[in-house]
Amino acid sequence: MARTATLRSRLPAALSAAALAAGLGGLTAQAAGAATTAPGEVVVGFAPGTDHAAQVATARDAGATPEEAVTPTTRVVRTRPGESTAAAIARLRADPDVAYAVPNVVAHAAFTPNDPGRSGVRGGWRQTQWNFLPAAGIDAPTAWSNLIADGRPGARGVRIAVLDTGIAYRNWGRFRRSPDLARTRFASPYDFVAGSRYALDRNGHGTHVASTIAESTNNGIGLAGIAYGATVIPVRVLDRFGNGDAATIARGIRYAANRGAKVINMSLEFPSSVRATEIPDILAAVRYARRKGAFIAAAAGNESARTVAYPARASGVVAVGATTEHRCLADYSNDGSGLDLVAPGGGPDAAIPGDPNCRPDDPPGRDIVQLTLVDSISRFSYDAEDGTSMATPHVSGVAALIVASGAIGRKPSPQAIERRLKSTARRLGDSRRYGAGLIDAAAATARASATRR
Repeated sequence: MARTATLRSRLPAALSAAALAAGLGGLTAQAAGAATTAPGEVVVGFAPGTDHAAQVATARDAGATPEEAVTPTTRVVRTRPGESTAAAIARLRADPDVAYAVPNVVAHAAFTPNDPGRSGVRGGWRQTQWNFLPAAGIDAPTAWSNLIADGRPGARGVRIAVLDTGIAYRNWGRFRRSPDLARTRFASPYDFVAGSRYALDRNGHGTHVASTIAESTNNGIGLAGIAYGATVIPVRVLDRFGNGDAATIARGIRYAANRGAKVINMSLEFPSSVRATEIPDILAAVRYARRKGAFIAAAAGNESARTVAYPARASGVVAVGATTEHRCLADYSNDGSGLDLVAPGGGPDAAIPGDPNCRPDDPPGRDIVQLTLVDSISRFSYDAEDGTSMATPHVSGVAALIVASGAIGRKPSPQAIERRLKSTARRLGDSRRYGAGLIDAAAATARASATRR
């Protein structure tokens, strides 16, 4: 008998017409994490009346090399090799001709998408997508700014396969495209359930997942996607009820790998009772995809079990657990020694003694919201869901940003991406509960040091 993978879902809320109103895009200047500085550079302000020759002499007396003048009384100087900026600043400040000496702080373009969310107000996505913000979320805005500062906005050029119930990615017959996927790139779709080249969603789960990963962003519609600009490969391996057998899923994995997917997202799970010996085709497909260079993330499972479900438990797959708005493990999330990372999944807190973030007796935190299908193949709504299915696309989206950023090289291996995600994650507690921690998109996409541009 074929084993069947399942997903978790709930009924969505209604969509207001105002939330689909168009807006304008743009960049804003705002703080986006700790300041970085141009290595070895100091901005020196001189006292009024200090002429050019005196400025140059003061810099040299302090062991610094004078560079360009910013104003008649302000100059950038470079510290001598091997010396700390702090030491040079201390010597400069001791000179009576120096009014001030400060590090040359580097600014970054801060990207604030205009997507209105439920509020219909420009930038209103922030009121809904707590999972993208710094406190309990992944800090997507700083990650977006990191890539913009490096001249690589979004995740353009990265292919992400979503193995799910399909995606509302195009109009075809009675099917309608999600209004917030109109500018998202799609390629090589395939429906392994119906044997069709149109991998269209009949459930809503796949559209929800794909939208978190790469929804059109800064388009004045709906919400934002983590790896906006990426190319999504829709692969339908689950039917309209959210079920799919092992053979079909294995075919989908191989298909995605053969179509150049750098990231494969599987927001699906088998019952925790399923063992590796029962799904050999999937394990072989995972090994094949990894050899082809694909990073694979999968849902740890929603049974509150102390063991990770397959396929997330397979070697070569990053197992993703779910956290709540309180930064606690969600009460439904599987955990255990096989858990790799956690990401926002919403819902109520687990009861974990001694964990200060866990408040199981308090009202649950908010769920993960996305624009997706509701009750038909042509009607869309803001759908609030919780589950490790919702957590997994956060990891896939950040993995795509790592690739696009070039922070660990132009063509990082799946192993290198996994190491980066784990080494930059925020530790929340016991690794059996939280793996390496909560993914941090900002840290994962940051360069080792800032350079002048």
